[in-house]
Amino acid sequence: MLRRKLVTIALLAAALLAGCSSAPPLTSAVKSALAPSGVLRVGVYLGSPTSMVRDAKTGEVAGVALNLGQALGQKLGVSVRVVEFARLTLVLDALKAGSVDLTFTNATQARAQVVDFTDPLIRLELGYLVPLNTSLTSMADIDRSGIRVGVGQGSSSLVVLPGILKNATVKPAATLAQAQRMLSAGELDAFASNKAILFEMSQAVPGSRVLAGRWGVESMAIAIPKGREEALPYLRQFAKEVSANGVLASIVSKSGLRGTVQPD
Repeated sequence: MLRRKLVTIALLAAALLAGCSSAPPLTSAVKSALAPSGVLRVGVYLGSPTSMVRDAKTGEVAGVALNLGQALGQKLGVSVRVVEFARLTLVLDALKAGSVDLTFTNATQARAQVVDFTDPLIRLELGYLVPLNTSLTSMADIDRSGIRVGVGQGSSSLVVLPGILKNATVKPAATLAQAQRMLSAGELDAFASNKAILFEMSQAVPGSRVLAGRWGVESMAIAIPKGREEALPYLRQFAKEVSANGVLASIVSKSGLRGTVQPD
């Protein structure tokens, strides 16, 4: 029995060593591809736990894109510069232009044509936030004539939702802050996005709530500009490591992210 246990331990140790030896090395070429300016520039936008949120009381910031960027910068041995934008589309534009090096966003097929992704790290439910004193109490209530549903300008929800809603009107909002104002002012009957954003917004719109159920799912991944393929094996291994070693779970907790996919 003891001999069998020792053999098992030896095999496990060998497997671990093999996994470590197969990990892509951090070469100067990989480092230059990920941070060509010598600084890792992380693109974020305010209001989403998947990107960056700010504590109203302390001013402390957190977010998956922000904190993953910091973790990667530490692993690369380079400083990190956080580049803040008003909305996600501007982050993606900067990524495509190569003026930022990394972000964390929904890995759609359309976006994969212009940026490169790791495997998805988080899956989020898509839903609706409704204001106080609304008559909308379920997902089935949304798609009615006269119902105004807000979405983020340039978001993947803006692309998908008009194909789902046949009767309600879809209205883009330039920023999440504007969407909050529109919802509070009665200019929107609901706002659609991933639930990480919706739960964060609900704290700024008194009496609002996230409806139960979902109308879709987003698969969130690390994104870098095209043309940096030499760094992809290293980055994808980094993504696997943070998922396995608890770093991602700690980041998710710190950011207050909610709305991850639950079993049907």
